[in-house]
Amino acid sequence: MQISDAQREVRKVFIGGSIGQAVSGLVWFISAVLGTWVSVRLGIIALAIGGIFIFPLTQLSLKLSGHQAALPRTNPLNQLAMQVAFIVPLNLPVIGAAALHNVNWFYPAFMIVIGTHYMPFIFLYGMWQYAILAAALIGGGVLIGIYLANSFVIGGWLTAALLLIFSLVIRRVSAKEIS
Repeated sequence: MQISDAQREVRKVFIGGSIGQAVSGLVWFISAVLGTWVSVRLGIIALAIGGIFIFPLTQLSLKLSGHQAALPRTNPLNQLAMQVAFIVPLNLPVIGAAALHNVNWFYPAFMIVIGTHYMPFIFLYGMWQYAILAAALIGGGVLIGIYLANSFVIGGWLTAALLLIFSLVIRRVSAKEIS
């Protein structure tokens, strides 16, 4: 199987990643809502626990919409997809250390981690659009951490918006190929 064929299959199975982006955006939205109107602690807990369920909820959403929810074992990018999934959980200690230093760095640190998590998606999906998402998240996290270090929730709202908007964009880009 050629790399371009494997990437096309990844795009087709996961609808360009649009469902995962929408689920992730909703988790970030719930976290931002709770962090804004309930408590900082609940906002943090919502994102940490909600993040665990992003992949299973994505698979459930794909199945409920009548799509296949996993790559065939024969796809050579299967291992890369699994490795990419571990980037965020393995970096949770970095996010925790940043938040212990300044709780307002929780969302910016998380933004940088998930931004780097999306960088391999450029190759995995064969979609340059993920470079824009990664750059927006990494750059946004750095800028918020430096210039808005006294604001807890702005990074949560920005990330929720970026992920939800991006899910619509890549859904549209992928729709042409899927049909």
